[in-house]
Amino acid sequence: MFSTPFELPSQTAALWLTALLLNAVLISQAQRFPLLTRAGWCHAGILGTVLWGSLAWRGWLAVVAYLVLGSLVTKLGFARKEELGLAEGRGGRRGPENVWGSAFTGLVLALLVAARIGSPTLLLIGFAASFAAKLADTFGSEIGKRWGRTTLLITNLRPVPAGTEGAVSVEGTLASAVGSLLMTIVMAVLGLIQSGTAFAVVLAVGFIATLLESLLGALGQDRWPWLTNELVNGLQTAWAAGLAMVAAWLLCLSS
Repeated sequence: MFSTPFELPSQTAALWLTALLLNAVLISQAQRFPLLTRAGWCHAGILGTVLWGSLAWRGWLAVVAYLVLGSLVTKLGFARKEELGLAEGRGGRRGPENVWGSAFTGLVLALLVAARIGSPTLLLIGFAASFAAKLADTFGSEIGKRWGRTTLLITNLRPVPAGTEGAVSVEGTLASAVGSLLMTIVMAVLGLIQSGTAFAVVLAVGFIATLLESLLGALGQDRWPWLTNELVNGLQTAWAAGLAMVAAWLLCLSS
């Protein structure tokens, strides 16, 4: 499953110019697909440029895979979710706030790798875990809202309506595990994680971080108006990356 080891790209003007031109061309063509808003595509172009410049094509492709998988699961049962008032707005298209809520942590870690600050192995494990956690959250939310039979509040396990902040279901929880697994496989195939132990860390943390996100939503989003979904998403990816890097360091994976 694991691809050839990831080699840090040489930071040259040519690499960044290639990243800029390639993403400009791709984003201009990709706007025909109903995945992001127009502004969302522009911000995705900035993100893609930085990822390609920092981690070359492998880091860029990992996030493209996240975007595609997340968008596909959002579309599952979309008509029914619209009827129930649970569907994502704008026809499921993500905007700039969604792009950065999902990817800001990964962007920072990619820049640290490019700057040779810290252990590349640990930073890449954190990078992988941040996107595994976010895809797990997307899978759990979208599947749970549509197919969850019994929805319970994570803090007290009392039944609540689907779509309630902090609500979980068996179906959604299983979907979260699948989302984390899929994103971890993508990271392994692209060579961003390089061992079975690292694979297990990313997979487990991606799933656990989703449960912690539900806990934060249940405890805080109705109480603190400033705690938006996008901020919660950013916090989720940040603590997923942090937990994964600490676990990897304790397991001596930092070499």
